[in-house]
Amino acid sequence: MLPRQRWALGLSACYLLLTAQTVFATVPVMAVAATVRAGAVLDETALADRIDQLIAERYAEKGVTPAPLTDDAEFLRRVYLDLTGRIPKVSDVNTFLKDPAPDKRRRLVDRLLESKYYAKNFGAVWTNVIIPPGGNQQQTNAATQLRPWLEGQVRDNVPYDLMARVLITAGVGNNGDPRLLQLQAAQRQLAGNNGSPLAFVQANEFKPENLAGATSRTFLGVRLECAQCHDHPFTDWKKKQFWEFAAFFSAAQRNGGRRIVLDANGQRRVEPVALDQFPRTIKMPGEDGKVVEARYLDKSAPKWQDKVDSRVTLAEWVTSPKNPYFAQTGANRVWAHFMGIGINDPVDDEPTDETPVSHPKLLQELAQQFVAHEFDVKYLIRAIIASKTYQRTSARTHKSQDDPRLFSRMALRGLTAEQLFDSLVEATGYVERGPVQVRPGFGGSPRAEFLARFASTDKRTETQTSILQALTLMNGRFVSEATHLERSNVLAGIIDFPMTNAERVEALFLATLSRRPTSEEAERLVSYVNNGGASNDSRAALTDVFWALLNSSEFKLNH
Repeated sequence: MLPRQRWALGLSACYLLLTAQTVFATVPVMAVAATVRAGAVLDETALADRIDQLIAERYAEKGVTPAPLTDDAEFLRRVYLDLTGRIPKVSDVNTFLKDPAPDKRRRLVDRLLESKYYAKNFGAVWTNVIIPPGGNQQQTNAATQLRPWLEGQVRDNVPYDLMARVLITAGVGNNGDPRLLQLQAAQRQLAGNNGSPLAFVQANEFKPENLAGATSRTFLGVRLECAQCHDHPFTDWKKKQFWEFAAFFSAAQRNGGRRIVLDANGQRRVEPVALDQFPRTIKMPGEDGKVVEARYLDKSAPKWQDKVDSRVTLAEWVTSPKNPYFAQTGANRVWAHFMGIGINDPVDDEPTDETPVSHPKLLQELAQQFVAHEFDVKYLIRAIIASKTYQRTSARTHKSQDDPRLFSRMALRGLTAEQLFDSLVEATGYVERGPVQVRPGFGGSPRAEFLARFASTDKRTETQTSILQALTLMNGRFVSEATHLERSNVLAGIIDFPMTNAERVEALFLATLSRRPTSEEAERLVSYVNNGGASNDSRAALTDVFWALLNSSEFKLNH
């Protein structure tokens, strides 16, 4: 059943009433197609085949010999990290590796998509998209409020376009518009008691210019803020266009109910914001008080209706199935999460001569099917994972595989700080206590300290470990405690259980790298343990093996 069908009773009226009627004109270099053309509706398997077909066409053009497909162990670890943000349990590794069923990979994906860890992981993914990490304290606080709400959207598989509409219109006042009443009902139903979509507006300080930039970047893949102060130096965006787009958010400060200002003495004070009830204009700074009216990015004028907030009108345009930039940007973000690199990369900026769209037909196909399946994110995920393109090994097997944008092998990706911590928790049996931190800067828990130390805005395919990070993994408090002979639950269970040292080494590999050791690794490490290692104690030697595996590049990378 499609997500829209699941929400039919409560939200179908909202969806129908908010469908955009705008015909989209040409926009400067925003996407690879002016429209998302109708075509055959493909199921997950058919779309996976189509992905492989379009990728293979580039192989032929470039003379690429693609890498072979993964073995079960490599696939298992990769899909766990991508879907749940952590490595699998040893029991799950053993069960999967022993399962002879030909459809076990598909069944694994279905199971993980229904797990609580999928909702937690993708709640973090969308939070980092909507409120990028590394911001100020207000943005950090907003991210903490937004994330539980987003986890609820992921858990219930809320359609991507509806989630975007709720965020864009968060905080819009009740003005009697039946369309808005339906949308607010959806907001309440989706939000429950956890978190709030208003955090998106709060993170942008209720400022029209901030909201305009965040909305265009997040949902349309355009860094419009580069034209905030002057015409964009590298694209056709004009300063006037930026402020016309910002005018849609001119009521945001009023809906927030207040704003913080500095008086003549430099003291902060809170004052109410007095604006028109339905403002649709904004004053451009530095232009002698010039006022501009809200316009879409394709330069067309909205068809205004009485008593309809401008953000509701904008949300219609942004999320319309006829808007190719919304569907393409959303599909490209999902693709980049699983492949490490976007078809259009960077994912939140426009293509250029230096960074063109690598596979235009593929991006259009993904967008078209995303629309046809009513913006069902799980549908896209299943199709991408089912493709041979996703299931290729990361090992370089031919010199033609060096260009990561050809997707001839899986790109190596550094784990995010949260993925690394959660994987360490899984591997060591560490039990977290107290509230779970979602961003660094809250409290002194092991997780908070770890996230602060490993916070990074680097692309995952370009992640480098700093000296401080390496020292934290080698002898930091958390890892030291987790691998201590007397305190590690995993080590205690492996050492105390009646088994051979060869079986103990294999158990450590399964717990950390989600695979069995090669014959060479087993021979070398079992000999090390049998001989007692550096301290002439086989128990301590097992601790050394455990520590080395946790500090290996293989553990710190998704591959």
